[in-house]
Amino acid sequence: MSTYGAIIVGTGSELPEKRLTNDDLSKMVDTNDEWITQRTGIKERRIASEGESTATLATAAARKALEAANLQPQDLDLIICATVTPEMIFPSTACFVGAQLGVSGVAAFDLSAACSGFIYAIVTGSNFIKSGQYKNVLVIGAETLSRITDYKDRGSCILFGDGAGAVVLQRTSDAKRGLIYSSLHADGNGAEVMKCMPGSRHPISESLVREGKQFMQIKGREVYKFAVQKFEELIESAMRTCELTVDDVKLIVPHQVNQRIIDSAMEKLNMAPEKAHVNINKYGNTSAASIPIALDEAWRMGKLHPGDAVIFVAFGAGLTWANAVFRI
Repeated sequence: MSTYGAIIVGTGSELPEKRLTNDDLSKMVDTNDEWITQRTGIKERRIASEGESTATLATAAARKALEAANLQPQDLDLIICATVTPEMIFPSTACFVGAQLGVSGVAAFDLSAACSGFIYAIVTGSNFIKSGQYKNVLVIGAETLSRITDYKDRGSCILFGDGAGAVVLQRTSDAKRGLIYSSLHADGNGAEVMKCMPGSRHPISESLVREGKQFMQIKGREVYKFAVQKFEELIESAMRTCELTVDDVKLIVPHQVNQRIIDSAMEKLNMAPEKAHVNINKYGNTSAASIPIALDEAWRMGKLHPGDAVIFVAFGAGLTWANAVFRI
């Protein structure tokens, strides 16, 4: 068993200034504010401007997390960026972030697990620390989903927004703090449920772009059923494994997938709705960025204190699903 813990010592987030409201979308596709709000809980989402990218948002969030942790970029040993909308196919977004932070020689890589990406990344970063290899690890979830959203598809374009969130993990001699439990899962047989095709199987071509296949393709009903099942299952398994009661859990920080799904799961788990920190109304679904953005918001609102137990839960394309329990 590890003699180290990996605690969160700083959080940060960055959202583009540009807002895309439901009323704005009603002018682009056949939809309206009432329909979107009733089905998703989303009122608006943030959209990256021409001068913004996944790396610029990620770097801004990282700077805030480092400031909160009272650390300098030079103190970092590793940078992990969870994203499905990287700065480029290569180099990795994490490498661009390292360059913008002014650090050279620090290990950096991207991780792709869609909406589950941040949990995959924070578990990976924590295990590097718990192994004794690293002391300070920067973990980022960053997306510019607007760049792969089809704004002619009313079923999917209403869902997604852009943003970035980051945490700084630090080694502690208290092995009972930090990451105390996690489970990561994937089933590639569900790949057709949520996908974005350009790649080695479907290289970018004139016909692919003409058919609009460079954008995300989502099977909404299947996604909804999958999320409903996994949300409750993941929280329940985390609590059971860690022997946590409802009162022991300070906060649930879920992937911001759908207000109805979150509300339904919390009710079935006999948890008060306010025990889940939700901001989907303001930002929509930001994939790997949604949990760290929500965590930073909750942290800065004073919702979390040393010793609190927090559960992260997510599910996404892959299909992937994951949970993690942190002792703050």
